Amino acid sequence: MGKKTFRGGIRTDDGKVLSKNKPIAVLFPKGDAVYPLSQHIGLPARPVVAVGDKVLVGQRIAEGNGVVSAHVVSAVSGKVKAIEERLTVSGAMCESIVIENDGAFELAEGLGKKRDYTVLSKEEIRQYIKDAGIVGLGGTGFPTHVKLTPKRDDAIEYVIVNGTECEPYLTADDRLMREEGKKIVDGLKILLRLFENAKGRIVVTEEKKEAIRVLSDLVKGESRIELQLVKAKYPQGAERKVIQVVTGRKMTSSMIPVDIGCIVHNVETVLAVYRGVAESFPFIRRVVTVSGDGVKEPQNVLVCIGTSFEELLELVGGAKGEPELYVAGGPMRGTRLTELSVPVTKTVSAFTVFAKNKRGTVSASPCIRCGRCVSVCPGGLVPRTLIKYAEADHKEGFIKHNGMECCECGCCSYVCPAEKPLMQKFKQLRRSILDERRKR
Repeated sequence: MGKKTFRGGIRTDDGKVLSKNKPIAVLFPKGDAVYPLSQHIGLPARPVVAVGDKVLVGQRIAEGNGVVSAHVVSAVSGKVKAIEERLTVSGAMCESIVIENDGAFELAEGLGKKRDYTVLSKEEIRQYIKDAGIVGLGGTGFPTHVKLTPKRDDAIEYVIVNGTECEPYLTADDRLMREEGKKIVDGLKILLRLFENAKGRIVVTEEKKEAIRVLSDLVKGESRIELQLVKAKYPQGAERKVIQVVTGRKMTSSMIPVDIGCIVHNVETVLAVYRGVAESFPFIRRVVTVSGDGVKEPQNVLVCIGTSFEELLELVGGAKGEPELYVAGGPMRGTRLTELSVPVTKTVSAFTVFAKNKRGTVSASPCIRCGRCVSVCPGGLVPRTLIKYAEADHKEGFIKHNGMECCECGCCSYVCPAEKPLMQKFKQLRRSILDERRKR
Protein backbone atom coordinates (compact mmCIF):
# COMPACT_ATOMS: atom_id res chain seq x y z
CA MET A 1 0.00 0.00 0.00
CA GLY A 2 2.87 2.30 -0.85
CA LYS A 3 2.30 5.96 -1.65
CA LYS A 4 2.73 6.72 -5.35
CA THR A 5 2.78 9.91 -7.36
CA PHE A 6 3.51 11.37 -10.81
CA ARG A 7 5.80 13.98 -12.34
CA GLY A 8 4.74 17.62 -12.04
CA GLY A 9 1.64 18.93 -10.31
CA ILE A 10 1.34 21.42 -7.46
CA ARG A 11 0.45 21.65 -3.81
CA THR A 12 -2.09 24.37 -3.12
CA ASP A 13 -3.52 26.14 -0.09
CA ASP A 14 -6.43 23.77 -0.47
CA GLY A 15 -9.00 25.14 2.00
CA LYS A 16 -10.35 21.69 2.82
CA VAL A 17 -10.22 22.35 6.55
CA LEU A 18 -13.31 24.56 6.20
CA SER A 19 -15.66 21.62 5.59
CA LYS A 20 -13.93 18.26 5.96
CA ASN A 21 -14.75 17.68 9.64
CA LYS A 22 -18.46 18.42 9.41
CA PRO A 23 -20.88 15.50 8.80
CA ILE A 24 -22.95 15.58 5.63
CA ALA A 25 -26.16 17.56 6.13
CA VAL A 26 -29.39 16.60 4.33
CA LEU A 27 -31.19 19.58 2.82
CA PHE A 28 -34.52 19.66 0.98
CA PRO A 29 -35.46 22.53 -1.34
CA LYS A 30 -38.65 24.57 -1.14
CA GLY A 31 -38.56 26.21 -4.55
CA ASP A 32 -39.08 24.89 -8.07
CA ALA A 33 -36.79 22.11 -9.31
CA VAL A 34 -35.27 22.56 -12.79
CA TYR A 35 -33.97 19.56 -14.75
CA PRO A 36 -31.93 20.29 -17.91
CA LEU A 37 -32.32 17.45 -20.40
CA SER A 38 -28.59 17.49 -21.11
CA GLN A 39 -26.73 16.72 -17.87
CA HIS A 40 -24.42 14.21 -19.50
CA ILE A 41 -22.17 13.57 -22.49
CA GLY A 42 -24.28 12.47 -25.45
CA LEU A 43 -27.73 13.26 -26.78
CA PRO A 44 -30.17 15.16 -24.53
CA ALA A 45 -32.83 13.08 -22.81
CA ARG A 46 -36.38 13.09 -24.17
CA PRO A 47 -39.27 14.24 -21.91
CA VAL A 48 -41.83 11.60 -20.94
CA VAL A 49 -44.03 13.99 -18.95
CA ALA A 50 -46.19 16.92 -20.04
CA VAL A 51 -47.07 20.29 -18.50
CA GLY A 52 -49.64 19.74 -15.74
CA ASP A 53 -48.60 16.13 -14.97
CA LYS A 54 -48.24 15.07 -11.34
CA VAL A 55 -44.71 13.84 -10.56
CA LEU A 56 -43.39 11.78 -7.63
CA VAL A 57 -39.91 11.50 -6.11
CA GLY A 58 -38.02 8.83 -8.03
CA GLN A 59 -40.21 9.08 -11.12
CA ARG A 60 -38.51 9.18 -14.52
CA ILE A 61 -39.32 12.45 -16.25
CA ALA A 62 -37.04 12.09 -19.30
CA GLU A 63 -35.59 9.06 -21.06
CA GLY A 64 -32.15 8.60 -22.50
CA ASN A 65 -32.23 9.30 -26.23
CA GLY A 66 -29.94 6.99 -28.18
CA VAL A 67 -27.00 4.81 -27.18
CA VAL A 68 -25.04 7.54 -25.37
CA SER A 69 -27.58 9.33 -23.21
CA ALA A 70 -29.07 9.07 -19.70
CA HIS A 71 -32.45 9.16 -17.99
CA VAL A 72 -33.49 12.10 -15.81
CA VAL A 73 -35.41 11.35 -12.59
CA SER A 74 -37.27 13.78 -10.34
CA ALA A 75 -36.02 14.43 -6.79
CA VAL A 76 -39.20 16.25 -5.75
CA SER A 77 -42.93 15.70 -6.01
CA GLY A 78 -45.28 18.23 -7.55
CA LYS A 79 -46.61 19.35 -10.93
CA VAL A 80 -44.77 19.87 -14.19
CA LYS A 81 -44.87 23.64 -14.50
CA ALA A 82 -43.07 24.06 -17.82
CA ILE A 83 -40.84 22.42 -20.40
CA GLU A 84 -38.74 25.27 -21.72
CA GLU A 85 -35.27 26.67 -22.33
CA ARG A 86 -33.45 27.52 -19.10
CA LEU A 87 -29.97 28.85 -18.32
CA THR A 88 -27.46 26.24 -17.11
CA VAL A 89 -24.14 26.22 -15.25
CA SER A 90 -22.21 26.40 -18.53
CA GLY A 91 -23.90 29.68 -19.43
CA ALA A 92 -25.81 28.03 -22.29
CA MET A 93 -29.57 27.61 -22.61
CA CYS A 94 -30.94 24.07 -22.48
CA GLU A 95 -34.42 22.59 -22.75
CA SER A 96 -35.45 21.79 -19.18
CA ILE A 97 -38.33 20.33 -17.21
CA VAL A 98 -39.52 22.65 -14.44
CA ILE A 99 -41.39 21.05 -11.53
CA GLU A 100 -43.38 23.08 -9.05
CA ASN A 101 -42.23 21.56 -5.77
CA ASP A 102 -45.19 20.75 -3.47
CA GLY A 103 -42.88 20.15 -0.47
CA ALA A 104 -44.46 16.74 0.25
CA PHE A 105 -41.64 14.65 -1.31
CA GLU A 106 -44.11 11.87 -2.08
CA LEU A 107 -42.25 8.73 -3.13
CA ALA A 108 -42.82 6.69 -6.28
CA GLU A 109 -43.79 3.05 -5.77
CA GLY A 110 -40.88 0.66 -5.24
CA LEU A 111 -38.35 3.36 -4.35
CA GLY A 112 -35.83 1.92 -1.88
CA LYS A 113 -36.76 -1.71 -2.42
CA LYS A 114 -33.81 -3.96 -1.47
CA ARG A 115 -32.20 -6.31 -4.01
CA ASP A 116 -29.62 -9.06 -3.52
CA TYR A 117 -26.97 -8.00 -6.01
CA THR A 118 -25.04 -11.28 -5.59
CA VAL A 119 -27.67 -13.18 -7.59
CA LEU A 120 -28.10 -10.65 -10.39
CA SER A 121 -26.84 -11.28 -13.92
CA LYS A 122 -24.56 -8.83 -15.73
CA GLU A 123 -27.46 -7.74 -17.92
CA GLU A 124 -29.64 -7.01 -14.88
CA ILE A 125 -26.90 -5.01 -13.16
CA ARG A 126 -26.30 -2.87 -16.25
CA GLN A 127 -30.03 -2.33 -16.73
CA TYR A 128 -30.55 -1.19 -13.14
CA ILE A 129 -27.64 1.24 -13.49
CA LYS A 130 -29.17 2.60 -16.69
CA ASP A 131 -32.60 2.88 -15.04
CA ALA A 132 -31.05 4.91 -12.20
CA GLY A 133 -29.80 7.58 -14.63
CA ILE A 134 -26.24 7.44 -13.27
CA VAL A 135 -23.45 9.36 -15.03
CA GLY A 136 -19.80 10.04 -14.20
CA LEU A 137 -19.93 12.24 -11.10
CA GLY A 138 -16.31 13.32 -11.12
CA GLY A 139 -17.22 15.95 -13.70
CA THR A 140 -17.33 14.15 -17.07
CA GLY A 141 -20.99 13.14 -17.02
CA PHE A 142 -20.43 10.14 -19.28
CA PRO A 143 -23.39 7.70 -18.92
CA THR A 144 -22.21 4.99 -16.51
CA HIS A 145 -24.07 2.09 -18.11
CA VAL A 146 -22.27 2.85 -21.40
CA LYS A 147 -18.85 2.98 -19.74
CA LEU A 148 -19.59 -0.37 -18.10
CA THR A 149 -20.35 -2.04 -21.45
CA PRO A 150 -16.99 -2.46 -23.23
CA LYS A 151 -16.58 -4.75 -26.23
CA ARG A 152 -15.00 -7.44 -24.04
CA ASP A 153 -15.64 -7.80 -20.31
CA ASP A 154 -12.64 -10.11 -19.92
CA ALA A 155 -10.26 -7.42 -21.24
CA ILE A 156 -10.80 -5.22 -18.18
CA GLU A 157 -7.97 -5.72 -15.66
CA TYR A 158 -8.59 -2.85 -13.23
CA VAL A 159 -11.72 -1.22 -11.85
CA ILE A 160 -10.44 1.91 -10.11
CA VAL A 161 -12.42 3.93 -7.58
CA ASN A 162 -11.07 7.48 -7.62
CA GLY A 163 -11.16 8.88 -4.08
CA THR A 164 -8.29 11.34 -4.45
CA GLU A 165 -10.44 14.51 -4.60
CA CYS A 166 -7.47 16.77 -5.28
CA GLU A 167 -9.38 19.93 -6.22
CA PRO A 168 -8.96 22.61 -3.51
CA TYR A 169 -11.85 23.13 -1.06
CA LEU A 170 -13.71 19.94 -2.12
CA THR A 171 -14.32 17.38 0.65
CA ALA A 172 -17.54 15.65 -0.45
CA ASP A 173 -15.80 12.39 -1.43
CA ASP A 174 -13.78 12.40 1.79
CA ARG A 175 -16.98 12.62 3.84
CA LEU A 176 -18.66 9.92 1.74
CA MET A 177 -15.77 7.51 2.26
CA ARG A 178 -15.98 8.10 6.00
CA GLU A 179 -19.76 7.91 6.29
CA GLU A 180 -20.73 5.51 3.49
CA GLY A 181 -17.60 3.37 3.19
CA LYS A 182 -19.40 0.03 3.30
CA LYS A 183 -21.77 0.95 0.49
CA ILE A 184 -18.87 2.22 -1.61
CA VAL A 185 -16.99 -1.07 -1.15
CA ASP A 186 -20.17 -3.00 -1.96
CA GLY A 187 -20.65 -0.81 -5.02
CA LEU A 188 -17.17 -1.84 -6.18
CA LYS A 189 -18.09 -5.48 -5.59
CA ILE A 190 -21.10 -4.98 -7.88
CA LEU A 191 -18.82 -3.57 -10.59
CA LEU A 192 -16.36 -6.46 -10.21
CA ARG A 193 -19.20 -8.88 -10.92
CA LEU A 194 -19.22 -7.43 -14.45
CA PHE A 195 -15.51 -8.02 -15.04
CA GLU A 196 -14.30 -11.43 -13.90
CA ASN A 197 -10.61 -10.75 -14.62
CA ALA A 198 -10.44 -7.35 -12.92
CA LYS A 199 -8.87 -6.22 -9.67
CA GLY A 200 -10.51 -3.47 -7.64
CA ARG A 201 -8.41 -0.53 -6.46
CA ILE A 202 -9.69 2.25 -4.21
CA VAL A 203 -7.30 5.21 -4.58
CA VAL A 204 -7.08 7.66 -1.67
CA THR A 205 -4.62 10.48 -0.92
CA GLU A 206 -2.44 10.05 2.14
CA GLU A 207 -3.89 12.93 4.21
CA LYS A 208 -7.41 11.42 4.39
CA LYS A 209 -6.58 9.54 7.60
CA GLU A 210 -10.12 8.75 8.74
CA ALA A 211 -11.26 7.60 5.29
CA ILE A 212 -8.18 5.36 5.07
CA ARG A 213 -8.97 3.84 8.47
CA VAL A 214 -12.59 3.12 7.51
CA LEU A 215 -11.79 1.64 4.10
CA SER A 216 -8.79 -0.38 5.36
CA ASP A 217 -11.06 -2.22 7.79
CA LEU A 218 -13.67 -2.83 5.11
CA VAL A 219 -11.31 -4.34 2.51
CA LYS A 220 -9.50 -6.67 4.91
CA GLY A 221 -9.72 -10.21 3.57
CA GLU A 222 -11.02 -9.11 0.17
CA SER A 223 -9.09 -11.05 -2.45
CA ARG A 224 -9.91 -8.71 -5.35
CA ILE A 225 -9.95 -5.29 -3.66
CA GLU A 226 -7.03 -3.22 -2.36
CA LEU A 227 -6.62 0.29 -1.00
CA GLN A 228 -3.95 2.31 -2.83
CA LEU A 229 -2.50 5.40 -1.14
CA VAL A 230 -1.12 8.22 -3.28
CA LYS A 231 0.62 11.52 -2.61
CA ALA A 232 -1.64 14.48 -1.92
CA LYS A 233 -1.14 16.94 -4.76
CA TYR A 234 -3.03 18.41 -7.67
CA PRO A 235 -4.14 17.10 -10.24
CA GLN A 236 -3.89 13.59 -8.81
CA GLY A 237 -7.61 13.10 -9.50
CA ALA A 238 -7.22 13.42 -13.27
CA GLU A 239 -8.18 10.12 -14.87
CA ARG A 240 -4.88 9.66 -16.69
CA LYS A 241 -2.86 10.33 -13.52
CA VAL A 242 -4.92 7.90 -11.45
CA ILE A 243 -4.41 5.17 -14.03
CA GLN A 244 -0.70 5.91 -14.25
CA VAL A 245 -0.03 5.69 -10.50
CA VAL A 246 -2.13 2.54 -10.05
CA THR A 247 -1.07 0.54 -13.11
CA GLY A 248 2.04 2.24 -14.53
CA ARG A 249 0.23 2.52 -17.85
CA LYS A 250 0.05 5.77 -19.81
CA MET A 251 -2.99 7.02 -21.70
CA THR A 252 -2.97 9.65 -24.46
CA SER A 253 -5.76 11.97 -25.57
CA SER A 254 -6.64 9.63 -28.43
CA MET A 255 -7.34 6.76 -26.01
CA ILE A 256 -9.95 5.89 -23.42
CA PRO A 257 -9.26 3.84 -20.25
CA VAL A 258 -10.73 0.60 -21.64
CA ASP A 259 -8.03 0.68 -24.34
CA ILE A 260 -5.50 -0.14 -21.61
CA GLY A 261 -7.73 -2.47 -19.60
CA CYS A 262 -9.06 0.04 -17.06
CA ILE A 263 -12.36 1.49 -15.90
CA VAL A 264 -12.29 4.49 -13.55
CA HIS A 265 -15.18 5.75 -11.45
CA ASN A 266 -15.49 8.56 -8.94
CA VAL A 267 -16.38 7.61 -5.33
CA GLU A 268 -19.91 9.00 -5.55
CA THR A 269 -20.53 7.23 -8.86
CA VAL A 270 -19.73 3.90 -7.18
CA LEU A 271 -22.03 4.78 -4.28
CA ALA A 272 -24.76 5.67 -6.80
CA VAL A 273 -24.25 2.26 -8.45
CA TYR A 274 -24.82 0.54 -5.10
CA ARG A 275 -27.95 2.55 -4.42
CA GLY A 276 -29.31 2.03 -7.92
CA VAL A 277 -28.69 -1.72 -7.98
CA ALA A 278 -29.07 -2.83 -4.34
CA GLU A 279 -31.58 -0.24 -3.08
CA SER A 280 -33.68 0.58 -6.17
CA PHE A 281 -32.80 4.25 -5.66
CA PRO A 282 -32.21 6.33 -8.80
CA PHE A 283 -29.66 9.14 -8.92
CA ILE A 284 -31.68 12.11 -7.71
CA ARG A 285 -29.47 13.60 -4.96
CA ARG A 286 -25.76 14.17 -4.60
CA VAL A 287 -23.31 15.51 -2.03
CA VAL A 288 -22.07 19.02 -2.82
CA THR A 289 -19.30 20.86 -0.97
CA VAL A 290 -20.40 24.44 -0.28
CA SER A 291 -17.29 26.30 0.83
CA GLY A 292 -14.96 29.27 0.45
CA ASP A 293 -14.27 32.41 2.45
CA GLY A 294 -17.53 33.91 1.22
CA VAL A 295 -19.77 31.30 2.90
CA LYS A 296 -21.04 31.66 6.46
CA GLU A 297 -21.20 27.93 7.20
CA PRO A 298 -19.00 25.84 4.86
CA GLN A 299 -20.19 22.23 4.81
CA ASN A 300 -21.09 19.22 2.69
CA VAL A 301 -24.76 18.82 1.87
CA LEU A 302 -26.85 16.07 0.31
CA VAL A 303 -28.93 18.14 -2.08
CA CYS A 304 -31.65 17.34 -4.60
CA ILE A 305 -30.65 17.61 -8.24
CA GLY A 306 -32.57 20.54 -9.71
CA THR A 307 -32.14 22.84 -6.69
CA SER A 308 -30.97 26.34 -7.61
CA PHE A 309 -27.57 27.58 -6.44
CA GLU A 310 -29.36 30.54 -4.90
CA GLU A 311 -31.47 28.29 -2.68
CA LEU A 312 -28.50 26.04 -1.94
CA LEU A 313 -26.59 29.03 -0.56
CA GLU A 314 -29.59 30.01 1.59
CA LEU A 315 -29.91 26.46 2.92
CA VAL A 316 -26.38 26.61 4.36
CA GLY A 317 -26.81 29.98 6.03
CA GLY A 318 -26.06 32.36 3.19
CA ALA A 319 -23.03 34.35 2.10
CA LYS A 320 -20.74 36.63 4.06
CA GLY A 321 -21.37 40.17 2.91
CA GLU A 322 -21.33 40.55 -0.87
CA PRO A 323 -18.94 38.00 -2.41
CA GLU A 324 -17.28 38.83 -5.73
CA LEU A 325 -16.90 35.34 -7.16
CA TYR A 326 -19.23 32.33 -7.34
CA VAL A 327 -17.91 29.09 -8.82
CA ALA A 328 -19.70 25.86 -9.73
CA GLY A 329 -16.99 23.38 -8.77
CA GLY A 330 -13.59 24.14 -7.31
CA PRO A 331 -11.29 27.12 -7.94
CA MET A 332 -8.96 25.29 -10.33
CA ARG A 333 -11.38 23.77 -12.84
CA GLY A 334 -14.76 25.15 -11.85
CA THR A 335 -17.06 27.38 -13.90
CA ARG A 336 -17.73 30.96 -12.86
CA LEU A 337 -21.41 31.61 -12.16
CA THR A 338 -22.89 34.93 -13.23
CA GLU A 339 -26.41 33.87 -12.28
CA LEU A 340 -27.37 31.89 -9.14
CA SER A 341 -30.82 30.91 -10.40
CA VAL A 342 -29.28 28.04 -12.41
CA PRO A 343 -29.85 24.49 -11.12
CA VAL A 344 -27.47 22.03 -9.51
CA THR A 345 -27.04 19.22 -12.05
CA LYS A 346 -25.66 15.69 -11.84
CA THR A 347 -22.05 16.74 -12.44
CA VAL A 348 -21.90 19.61 -9.91
CA SER A 349 -19.71 18.50 -6.99
CA ALA A 350 -19.12 21.86 -5.32
CA PHE A 351 -20.23 25.46 -4.96
CA THR A 352 -17.31 27.69 -3.99
CA VAL A 353 -17.85 31.30 -2.96
CA PHE A 354 -15.04 33.84 -2.59
CA ALA A 355 -15.10 37.26 -0.96
CA LYS A 356 -12.66 38.60 -3.55
CA ASN A 357 -12.40 37.77 -7.23
CA LYS A 358 -8.82 36.73 -7.87
CA ARG A 359 -9.58 35.50 -11.38
CA GLY A 360 -8.48 37.90 -14.05
CA THR A 361 -7.99 40.84 -11.72
CA VAL A 362 -4.42 41.41 -12.89
CA SER A 363 -3.57 42.13 -16.54
CA ALA A 364 -1.30 39.53 -18.11
CA SER A 365 2.27 40.64 -18.78
CA PRO A 366 4.83 39.19 -21.23
CA CYS A 367 6.28 35.75 -20.51
CA ILE A 368 9.57 35.98 -18.59
CA ARG A 369 10.57 32.42 -19.56
CA CYS A 370 10.95 31.34 -15.94
CA GLY A 371 9.99 27.76 -16.75
CA ARG A 372 7.61 27.31 -13.82
CA CYS A 373 4.79 26.19 -16.12
CA VAL A 374 7.02 23.47 -17.56
CA SER A 375 8.06 22.15 -14.15
CA VAL A 376 4.48 21.70 -12.90
CA CYS A 377 2.82 20.36 -16.07
CA PRO A 378 1.74 16.76 -15.29
CA GLY A 379 1.70 15.95 -18.99
CA GLY A 380 5.32 16.94 -19.62
CA LEU A 381 4.25 19.71 -22.02
CA VAL A 382 5.82 23.13 -22.62
CA PRO A 383 3.00 25.63 -21.93
CA ARG A 384 5.15 28.67 -22.75
CA THR A 385 5.44 27.35 -26.32
CA LEU A 386 1.80 26.25 -26.59
CA ILE A 387 0.49 29.67 -25.56
CA LYS A 388 2.04 31.25 -28.67
CA TYR A 389 -0.02 28.95 -30.87
CA ALA A 390 -3.14 29.26 -28.73
CA GLU A 391 -3.07 33.07 -28.81
CA ALA A 392 -2.62 33.00 -32.58
CA ASP A 393 -5.34 30.32 -33.02
CA HIS A 394 -2.67 28.27 -34.83
CA LYS A 395 -4.21 24.79 -34.65
CA GLU A 396 -1.54 22.91 -36.59
CA GLY A 397 1.29 24.23 -34.39
CA PHE A 398 -0.70 23.54 -31.23
CA ILE A 399 -1.31 19.93 -32.29
CA LYS A 400 2.30 19.44 -33.44
CA HIS A 401 3.58 20.46 -29.98
CA ASN A 402 1.22 17.98 -28.27
CA GLY A 403 -1.32 20.56 -27.14
CA MET A 404 -4.12 18.00 -27.34
CA GLU A 405 -2.45 16.11 -24.48
CA CYS A 406 -3.26 18.99 -22.10
CA CYS A 407 -5.57 17.77 -19.32
CA GLU A 408 -6.77 21.31 -18.58
CA CYS A 409 -5.75 21.09 -14.92
CA GLY A 410 -4.69 24.75 -14.68
CA CYS A 411 -1.36 24.13 -12.90
CA CYS A 412 0.45 26.30 -15.43
CA SER A 413 -1.91 29.25 -14.91
CA TYR A 414 -1.66 28.85 -11.14
CA VAL A 415 2.13 29.28 -11.03
CA CYS A 416 2.56 31.81 -13.86
CA PRO A 417 4.06 35.07 -12.47
CA ALA A 418 2.93 36.86 -15.64
CA GLU A 419 -0.71 36.01 -14.84
CA LYS A 420 -1.22 34.56 -18.32
CA PRO A 421 -4.54 32.67 -18.77
CA LEU A 422 -2.70 29.64 -20.13
CA MET A 423 -5.21 26.90 -19.31
CA GLN A 424 -8.17 28.99 -20.48
CA LYS A 425 -6.55 29.59 -23.87
CA PHE A 426 -5.57 25.93 -24.23
CA LYS A 427 -9.10 24.83 -23.32
CA GLN A 428 -10.67 27.12 -25.93
CA LEU A 429 -8.39 25.92 -28.72
CA ARG A 430 -8.74 22.24 -27.76
CA ARG A 431 -12.54 22.57 -27.86
CA SER A 432 -12.35 24.22 -31.29
CA ILE A 433 -10.12 21.43 -32.64
CA LEU A 434 -12.35 18.71 -31.18
CA ASP A 435 -15.46 20.34 -32.66
CA GLU A 436 -13.85 20.39 -36.09
CA ARG A 437 -12.90 16.71 -35.76
CA ARG A 438 -16.47 15.77 -34.83
CA LYS A 439 -17.87 17.64 -37.85
CA ARG A 440 -15.47 15.82 -40.16
